[in-house]
Amino acid sequence: MAPLATDLERPKLPGAAPDPESFLAKPGALVELGLTFPLFLLYHLGVVFLGIQNATDFLTHGLMVAAEGNTGRYLGITAAIGVIFVGAFVLLSRGQRFAPIKFGQVAVEGAVYALIMRVGAAYVVGRLFAGAIQEQGRFTGFIMSLGAGFYEEIAFRVVLFGLGAKLLVWFWTGKRMKLVGSSDFSFSPRIIGLMLLWAVVSACVFSGVHYVGALGDPFSLKSFLFRALLGLALTLIYATRGFAAAVWTHALYDVWVLVIAGK
Repeated sequence: MAPLATDLERPKLPGAAPDPESFLAKPGALVELGLTFPLFLLYHLGVVFLGIQNATDFLTHGLMVAAEGNTGRYLGITAAIGVIFVGAFVLLSRGQRFAPIKFGQVAVEGAVYALIMRVGAAYVVGRLFAGAIQEQGRFTGFIMSLGAGFYEEIAFRVVLFGLGAKLLVWFWTGKRMKLVGSSDFSFSPRIIGLMLLWAVVSACVFSGVHYVGALGDPFSLKSFLFRALLGLALTLIYATRGFAAAVWTHALYDVWVLVIAGK
């Protein structure tokens, strides 16, 4: 499972690891997937009834092809994935301490971050996500929020920012920045500046994709800049608190905007 951990974990500074049950503890990659799996499963059980899907969702189309377009068969395959994941999680996580209380912690933590982002949005936020998705009702908004939280964090935080930063550091220094275990890698001011610049670039890309496609919003500089700030906030959460915290924050923020405040 080492490749999986490499993809999902973020850069760690040297230091003693806190107890897995403490607030400061950052779960391993497998545990982070477990913490986000409920959102993944709910999204895939609901998206089949919508006729639309998140632009970064790379799985639903393949599942529908495997199910030959049959909704019942699709739901069966999705449920089977859930059972297989739970079984694999139990077997593969034996060497890792998994504290069930982490589910509650990551949900509450995500809600707090989402609240801060929502309050900071103030006047602008009412227009940020208003559009095609919001007009299709609360259920659509809820399901699409879960998909955005899971798939967009993989696309823009794990792959674009995380992997991109790793490649940039390797290009400029010729050294591999280890994302798992202890590392003697030196985060020089130049490297830190490079990573901050890449965080801004990835946040702008994250913002820009919301204006592309049939469900894209009309472009405005104000909303673009605000979305970029949200992207930076999610990048900060991902880098300091982990993938699961970023996913829950993103999903709950969208639920607040599209479902709770959207009507």
